[in-house]
Amino acid sequence: MKILEQIRNDSGDVPGWVLVTLMTAGLVVLLWAVAGPALKTIFNNAVSKVIVI
Repeated sequence: MKILEQIRNDSGDVPGWVLVTLMTAGLVVLLWAVAGPALKTIFNNAVSKVIVI
């Protein structure tokens, strides 16, 4: 019965998940801002070298 009481009383760590989500989104935005121009240049160089027959 003690395990069932623990499961019923477990409300989760919502603020923790919110923090993890916000930090992950922040890291993605930061990496995109830093690496975006370089990735765009690499992509444009690769596409310009493609030869269509």
